[in-house]
Amino acid sequence: MEYQKLAIPDVVLMTPKVFGDERGFFMETFRQADFEQHCGHYQFVQDNHSSSSHGILRGLHYQHQKPQGKLVRVTRGEVFDVAVDMRANSPTFGKWVGEYLSEDNKKMLWVPPGFAHGFVVTSEHAEFVYKCTDVYNPGDEYSLLWNDEDIGVDWPIAHEKVTLSDKDQNGLSLKDAPTF
Repeated sequence: MEYQKLAIPDVVLMTPKVFGDERGFFMETFRQADFEQHCGHYQFVQDNHSSSSHGILRGLHYQHQKPQGKLVRVTRGEVFDVAVDMRANSPTFGKWVGEYLSEDNKKMLWVPPGFAHGFVVTSEHAEFVYKCTDVYNPGDEYSLLWNDEDIGVDWPIAHEKVTLSDKDQNGLSLKDAPTF
């Protein structure tokens, strides 16, 4: 596994070694000791799997009292995945990083606790799988406004073609959202 720190160094892009032949491929997707060496000492307690169509944007979500770190990957299709630093005392507070994750590139993204996370589907369909460091707590979840101008995420799909849930459409601005 190759580990690459991004412009916000706590967010790590992970690229597995893929071994393929005419039968298909094999890759290791997680090894605890290597993950801890490159990303920190975290344990995962919940796995999630979502399915979405082109233009669906999920996020930018985070939990405040019980923050979740997320190790995310795509098993079908492609998404543009985004992490926003919500740590008020961080030099990168309010900044974002984004990466394309797909079934073809097999890359994974580590989004540590203290970040809002979201993605938009850029292929016809996508399946998104992720591990979490804490369980989902709906009463503690916040949605940061996906198109907040103070953050300025450069989503690769025209805004009028994005499909959102009511919760995400009515997300909080960075200036009004709880921070860490």
